[in-house]
Amino acid sequence: MNDEQAVETPPRDTADRDTLPPDTPGHEDPAPASRAAPEAATAASPAARPRRKGPGAFTLLVLPGLLTLSAVAGLLALTGGFPPDWTEGESTRQDAASGIDETYGPWLRKAADACTVVTASVLAAQIDQLTGWDDDTGGPSGERGIAAFTDAEWRTWGKDDDGNGTSSPRDRADAIMALGRQDCSLAREVTDLRTDGTVNGDLVDLTLAAYAVGTDAVAEAGRVPADARTYLTEVKALFATYEEFDREDLVDDGAQANAILAAPVTTLTVTSPYGSRKHPLTGVTKLHTGVDFGAPRGAQVSAARDGQVVFAAMTRAYGNRVVVDHGTIEGKRLQTTYSHLSRIDVTAGQSVRTGTSVGLVGSTGLSTGPHLHFEVIYDGYYTDPQPWLTASG
Repeated sequence: MNDEQAVETPPRDTADRDTLPPDTPGHEDPAPASRAAPEAATAASPAARPRRKGPGAFTLLVLPGLLTLSAVAGLLALTGGFPPDWTEGESTRQDAASGIDETYGPWLRKAADACTVVTASVLAAQIDQLTGWDDDTGGPSGERGIAAFTDAEWRTWGKDDDGNGTSSPRDRADAIMALGRQDCSLAREVTDLRTDGTVNGDLVDLTLAAYAVGTDAVAEAGRVPADARTYLTEVKALFATYEEFDREDLVDDGAQANAILAAPVTTLTVTSPYGSRKHPLTGVTKLHTGVDFGAPRGAQVSAARDGQVVFAAMTRAYGNRVVVDHGTIEGKRLQTTYSHLSRIDVTAGQSVRTGTSVGLVGSTGLSTGPHLHFEVIYDGYYTDPQPWLTASG
């Protein structure tokens, strides 16, 4: 019954600019310095580059016999050797589901390891949408290779990743790795934008939108811009085709999370659960991104797990807000947030232990009364906090 901002439903899409996404400490207008993108990433922004839809996985599947015969030879000729994860005796058959040789899997996974937002299936789907895995590209913008890099972009992102002595966008291993670097750089930019409240939405969606139209356009829209929607839809439609290339499936948050977090307040009295609801102040029905725990004003709010404070300041909707980063669990980043505090007891950069006071219960920001709005952000997504707290609640 009491609370803060409303974040859109479904949770992995866009919302109003004044709402907050996962791991966003505050959502008033941020300090420009906190959003500064690396010069190289900005210079390589693909906003003006036209996108060419390749033949896609379906077309490639029409020629399975040809691809089966040529896949290994093509990889060796282009890369100068097998991917690092390839071992003698490992199958090199064409992958029937994706239409590409499965020996590209190690390169896709290695490229995706650079950040948690990008996965092997995301990279493969992008390549499919861009060129249909055809490396004989050369459009009016000078795009080359399976990832359609221009010369200027290649100077920023390209390297000789397979060690064959040549860095080339037509070298499939080099191209996959370069796309991973570019995507992860964009993912860091949009994560910063979402953290300071400039944009809202799923990090994968925002990253793909930034790739299609540029980070500045995403920041200006505050979400996925309309002119990136077609590209986003086409790429996401291909995710399932390539999901077998992902190193591991997403974990079931509830099953893995049990007993991981301690109670942030003494008594876990839920006054508003996680899920879709009508906001008591705005009247808008959207995702309630956390759980409201009723507690008296001035009650201690404690860190739910050891970690580092990454944000501690006043925000417009959340009021006094603290965000704690707990590192990774099963390879995925875990953060918790504490909002509407009457007082903040920690500072950004400070290390905290489980039970450390991060502040006191209050009703600052968009709130109808004293309570703690508690969020759990796992792998960049809001998730229901209660399964994480069952052992302590």
